[in-house]
Amino acid sequence: MRILLLASAFNSLSQRLHAELRDRGHRVDVQLAGDDEELLATVARLRPDLVLAPMLRSAIPRTLWEQLTCLVVHPGPPGDRGPSSLDRAVQEGRTAWGVTVLQAEAEMDAGPVWAWAPCRLPERGKSDLYRNEVADAAVTAALLAVERFASGSHAPQPQHGPGWHGTVRTRPPLRQAERRIDWTADPTEEVLRRLRAADSRPGVLDVLCGAEWYLHGGHREPLLRGRPGELLATRAGAVCRATPDGAVWLPELRRRRTPGGPATVKLPAVTALGALLPPLPEHPAPLTADEGEHPGWSDLGYHEDGPVGFLRFSFPGGAMSAEHCRRLLAAYRFALGRPTTVLVLGGGRDFFSNGIHLNVIEAAPDPVAESWANITAMDDLVAEVLTTTDRLVVAAVGGNAAAGGVMLALAADEVWCRAGSVLNPHYRLMGLHGSEYWTYTLPRRVGAAQAERLTGRALPVSAAAAERIGLVDRVLDAGPEEFGAHTARLAGLLAASPSVHRRIAAKKAAREADERRKPLEAYRAEELAVMRRQFFTPESPYHVLRSAFVRKQPVPAGLRAEP
Repeated sequence: MRILLLASAFNSLSQRLHAELRDRGHRVDVQLAGDDEELLATVARLRPDLVLAPMLRSAIPRTLWEQLTCLVVHPGPPGDRGPSSLDRAVQEGRTAWGVTVLQAEAEMDAGPVWAWAPCRLPERGKSDLYRNEVADAAVTAALLAVERFASGSHAPQPQHGPGWHGTVRTRPPLRQAERRIDWTADPTEEVLRRLRAADSRPGVLDVLCGAEWYLHGGHREPLLRGRPGELLATRAGAVCRATPDGAVWLPELRRRRTPGGPATVKLPAVTALGALLPPLPEHPAPLTADEGEHPGWSDLGYHEDGPVGFLRFSFPGGAMSAEHCRRLLAAYRFALGRPTTVLVLGGGRDFFSNGIHLNVIEAAPDPVAESWANITAMDDLVAEVLTTTDRLVVAAVGGNAAAGGVMLALAADEVWCRAGSVLNPHYRLMGLHGSEYWTYTLPRRVGAAQAERLTGRALPVSAAAAERIGLVDRVLDAGPEEFGAHTARLAGLLAASPSVHRRIAAKKAAREADERRKPLEAYRAEELAVMRRQFFTPESPYHVLRSAFVRKQPVPAGLRAEP
């Protein structure tokens, strides 16, 4: 079939459905919502069989759903209606939820149900759940709905009358008044639920250091205590704030926009507060923790299980600033000093990496200099992985990865990917050539022609498709919570393999042969020569595209790269 994906943004779920539907042989087009006339013109031109809306902030025009079946993916179980369904579920502490695919009608979320799928909601942020458990359920339900529509014989279930046994509940948007935190009274668990329910969008509006901020994300602190509402310490760019019965780490803040002022960007909390931040002690979490020790939240951690080392990292939104890259490089070098045979890089349940940190770059006093510092720090990290020849390195991609984050994974000897992951192995949407040694690693894996297609077409790639073309080595059919354990088991088997030392020796020989043919430094120099022009030329599209991306503003039509 020809399917038109209608979305307010080509976000993680839209990308995943785009890739999954293409994998199943459907022809898939994308239309961004917002201009009804443009939408209707697109429908008239493409003549799709079906419209599927995985993420919408506005209603589908009546003139469209009256002439063509339009299916809406709603992040709530049947009968639960409203634009803040998932937000409310997280803030209320629900542990079981679901995703419903229903037909668009005049009343929002009230159309007949074509399919639905249940999902669990572990104690994670809304955006993490949305990309993982919720996305898994959404794909299951959407693919079933598409299959039922294609059959031509399925009758969807109206949300009333015979056959309907659910409860119908329509709830209004979750406004800031309901999200607000009372730092003098709300216990830590309540604070965390409110922060998790708003972690990526819209954030929780609050006052810190005399200014208004949106708080994004939160993590429990087990030891530090203080006067409720007081800032206690910093750690890896986050600030710790006391609650009546504990404390939480706030990793990111976004300044409240002034009326008529430019859109603000989400930043590491310490960076955002800048000179407003009072002197606070830095409480770094140890990279390694003894058994039974609970150092609390950290974005980096290392542990061992026999001959296998595990270097975990988890940066908000998968973005890696120059500082993130330097800290991860130092942790990687520590891991190389340990007596292991296999080193697993990653293994978390959310983003692996999305490459350089565009928000930090945009907010820097000199975005050009910050761009350069960030890409060279990323290159230093990737080079260290590429030149590791005394053990096998596995990149464990539990969540999505894009741009330089994909290339960081490709620097490893093997790439293991969760079945629900989506990869975007390109830089085109930011108007960049890219670095991270991709001109060496990507053709080496998929061939020159496929590398050109991946970087030029700028389309998301499902885990299954990535395995078929050789972009990844193994796809793990595991849930988000189980991915780490599955990775650990397989890494143990790899380390115990009789051939592991032969593989390490062969890897070392291959790297030396490649270096003789063309040194890694030559790839880096060629890539950075192009990147330098793109960074340092004021008229470069990169600067316009970066600013539009981080400030959630429309991309000028002449620079838009449609999926």
